[in-house]
Amino acid sequence: MGNAIKSLTSATFPEAIAAADKPVLVDFWAEWCGPCKRIAPILDEVAGENADQLTIAKVNVDDSPDIARQYDIMSIPTLIVFKDGKPVHRFQGAHGKASLLQELSDYL
Repeated sequence: MGNAIKSLTSATFPEAIAAADKPVLVDFWAEWCGPCKRIAPILDEVAGENADQLTIAKVNVDDSPDIARQYDIMSIPTLIVFKDGKPVHRFQGAHGKASLLQELSDYL
């Protein structure tokens, strides 16, 4: 995980989302998830290139199952964009960079 991506836990998630001054893309993932590992370097790249417009964070669903339940995470990776503290866009799966940027186009 690159320096541009924040790792959030049950303790840090609520404040990080509420206090964000720009949209936050949260990647719900797990260590054992192959597609999650494939999307990780793409998220690192997008985070570095768009740091002024978007914050990218990760939540490990095994370490923070309460957050996963709160947002009805049934499969991973699930990515949710939060704006003004609220979820505004949700998508699933290991997207390539072009597809990921398309999903995020309204927030970049």
